[in-house]
Amino acid sequence: MHSSLLISQVDARPMYLQITEQIRQRVAAGDWPPGKELPSIRALAADLKVSVITVKRAYLDLEAEGVIVTRHGKGSFVADAQGLAVDMRLAQLDEHLCAAAEIARSLALPEQDLLDRLRHALTTQEPAA
Repeated sequence: MHSSLLISQVDARPMYLQITEQIRQRVAAGDWPPGKELPSIRALAADLKVSVITVKRAYLDLEAEGVIVTRHGKGSFVADAQGLAVDMRLAQLDEHLCAAAEIARSLALPEQDLLDRLRHALTTQEPAA
């Protein structure tokens, strides 16, 4: 089973975090629906050319977050929690909004200007000038 996940050697983040983030993104986007079986830990480790421990750490973190469930002897699956994808997308939105606020602070951009830019982004597809 090909996972279609990629590990970047130039990414400063640990490999298990790269795996975790990519799986979260797939679930949040709806690409991996509830009940979808994930590759086994060994298969994913072989596919990504990383250690089994790296994949196991990613799966354990995702399980602790409620993104996946592991059934002994059956494998790991995307959790069937209703609203999980929405919650994950909202968390992603919050991260982007925090980043935008930080950039605005670094530019000494008044709050109203930032809000105006957000309103503009909501009503158009073109970036604000």
